[in-house]
Amino acid sequence: MGCEVVHVRAHTAGAAERRDQGGVGLSPRPVYAALDLGTNNCRLLMAVPAGQGFRVIDAFSRTTRLGEGLAGSGRLSDEAMQRTLTVLKMCAGRMARRGVARWRAVATEACRRADNCTAFIARIEAESGIRFDIISAEEEARLALAGCAPLLDRRLPDALVFDIGGGSTELMHVQVSPRCGRERVLSMASLPLGVVTLAEERGAELLCPQGYAATVDAVCRRLAAFDGDGRLARLVERGRVQMLGTSGTVTTLAGVHLRLPRYDRTAVDGLVMEFEDVMRVSRFLVEADTAQRIAHPCIGADRADLVVAGCAILDGICRLWPARRLRVADRGVREGLLLSLMRADRN
Repeated sequence: MGCEVVHVRAHTAGAAERRDQGGVGLSPRPVYAALDLGTNNCRLLMAVPAGQGFRVIDAFSRTTRLGEGLAGSGRLSDEAMQRTLTVLKMCAGRMARRGVARWRAVATEACRRADNCTAFIARIEAESGIRFDIISAEEEARLALAGCAPLLDRRLPDALVFDIGGGSTELMHVQVSPRCGRERVLSMASLPLGVVTLAEERGAELLCPQGYAATVDAVCRRLAAFDGDGRLARLVERGRVQMLGTSGTVTTLAGVHLRLPRYDRTAVDGLVMEFEDVMRVSRFLVEADTAQRIAHPCIGADRADLVVAGCAILDGICRLWPARRLRVADRGVREGLLLSLMRADRN
């Protein structure tokens, strides 16, 4: 079975398919789980093998804001750790009910940066039974690429793949192979620039047109180092580069663009947005007030104060490398983790 087909099936698994599994209970095939603990969100994905890929049987995500205040203090706060532990205990319960056979849990930027992360990781294991690996930015980027690679257009030789996180943004210049899974990373960078860190740094300045424009200018200056010799920009000018984004920012913008009555992963994953539409949605979100953002079914209270920061980072990426179109991926690190676990067992 081809890589593209397997991944599309994995991401269209929903309530009907979970009912086919008989609800909570053991699957006849081994159940795998991937847990991604980020600066802003905790995400769990459980799946069973299907061909060379997998089929999702359960997905769970909660906003924990683990990295709240980290930029100023250098530490994870007691409140943020407690919120996160509560969610992780929920994840442990879901994994137990599904009879998970193999799993991997990874922590990213907030735990990489926090002075007290080692003690927190030990506390997580003691209280929830979940053992976390604090992975490098390079491994995080490669897992995200592995998870969303099936969405790459094989007709274009180069890709700019990015992941806007809560505490960092990963950028990769990828050489696209005619065969899925054979992509080559030509260069990558992880910048300490995420939606949580930027929102805390800029505050209310982000919420007015002048402040937003100044923020995008500052973001561009920070991102520009990734393409110091201008090679990627020249390839963009020649029409050789596609852009693929995987993050809550791009999926949220896609949902707003589509005017979805509620977020629908199957409508968003793989969507191609013109840059004009990206800019239009960004302007709409900057000009909206907090109540309007909260009321939008694809944003809500958890993301209302962060989505504008994400737009500023995305606008900076689009300005520096105007590839004209953005493909949206609602997949990433968790999917890369599942694939790596399953491939290791097959080998």
